[in-house]
Amino acid sequence: MLLETWYQIMRYEEYTIEGRNAVLEAFRSGKTIDKLFLLSGCQDGPIKSIEREARKRDTIINYVAKERLDQISQTGKHQGAVAYAAAYEYAEVEDILQAAREKNEPPFILLLDNLEDPHNLGAIIRTANLAGVHGIIIPKRRAVGLTATVAKTSAGALNYTPVAKVTNLGNTIDELKEQGLWFACADMEGECMYNLNLTGPIGLVIGSEGSGVSRLVKEKCDFVASIPMKGDIDSLNASVAAGILAYEVVRQRR
Repeated sequence: MLLETWYQIMRYEEYTIEGRNAVLEAFRSGKTIDKLFLLSGCQDGPIKSIEREARKRDTIINYVAKERLDQISQTGKHQGAVAYAAAYEYAEVEDILQAAREKNEPPFILLLDNLEDPHNLGAIIRTANLAGVHGIIIPKRRAVGLTATVAKTSAGALNYTPVAKVTNLGNTIDELKEQGLWFACADMEGECMYNLNLTGPIGLVIGSEGSGVSRLVKEKCDFVASIPMKGDIDSLNASVAAGILAYEVVRQRR
């Protein structure tokens, strides 16, 4: 089974990989690299080899100045290349759909649009597992990955809740719509969640801590759901909003 295979994930210690040979070997050994930083303008052979390996794996490459590399380096010997390894392997979107099929349940997925706080991501993974979410999808760019902080905050839920990383969240929504899913995004200007039908195959989209769900992603959604609030401030923490909406799905499914 795909899901059973995914459960046998390899755990990585989160660490910074520095130096041309070390980064190149990390790619060639199959380690999951969340972020790659290369010296801007460098055309040396080893750097070009790292670029080729990164592109084979569709890794996002950040070209930065030497000052930026010096800042993130822990050894001071980065040689123009620094990589961050993921703490866990990522799943595939198909693994998430397979998890729903194995449980004979309509798919229930969370999609996180450029969430940047690892504590929020970890808390969402924890809540998602308890709410019966089959998996979580995050974008490759401008979003936190599966760091050790995320794993710790998830309180073990990351061992059981697959997280997939995709290049384009909007395209992924289109592909999942072809599989029969409907999508609702969280937004203060939306319709009250109690008035929406959130049963059946559903994807909930939660936006970033600062700007919420991006316009392009919001336009892909079938519903815009708001959480009723009576206080003096105008927004909820992303992980809290995800939990409230997820449990509204749980309530409606019951």
